[in-house]
Amino acid sequence: MSAKRHERTFARRCAVQVLYTSEIQNLAPSVVLEQGLCLVEDGSLSDYAVMLAKGVESHRADIDSRLASVSENWSVERMPIVDRMILRLAAFEMLYCDQVPVSVTINEAVELAKGFGGEDDSPRFVNGVLGQIARSLEAEGAADAVGSPAEEPAAGDAGGGTGDRPASDADGAAPMAAEGSEA
Repeated sequence: MSAKRHERTFARRCAVQVLYTSEIQNLAPSVVLEQGLCLVEDGSLSDYAVMLAKGVESHRADIDSRLASVSENWSVERMPIVDRMILRLAAFEMLYCDQVPVSVTINEAVELAKGFGGEDDSPRFVNGVLGQIARSLEAEGAADAVGSPAEEPAAGDAGGGTGDRPASDADGAAPMAAEGSEA
């Protein structure tokens, strides 16, 4: 388990480097990967790093929309490049990688910001933006949980998996549902 965690931590570091290189070179991450334009410490990139980089590329519009909706006083384009790449990577993982808990994704992103962040307050900024995304995912999960069973109480099990992170949201959304934020 520890080895897998270390591998994924390293894969995230590599994926941020690919994303950063693609931004600086004004190339798609897939082009950076195909042309081998990114230096990697231990030879080739892991499958997980490649999946992360390509996933960010594939879902960039949705990711940037999420980032813009939660980042107060910052447009996505104005964010420091490294912070923006870390946020895109983490947002992709939060939205599209069900096997990784949201809290792990946030912690890993904060660690990346400590190591790569362009500003002294990068870790705090990254944590704040990703925390807002996590809360919006919980609220979406709570809204799904509240809306679906209200119409058909037994349908909760049959509906299965229309949300971005159904297992995490269903477990983590219970406290949020009590607040009644849907009005």
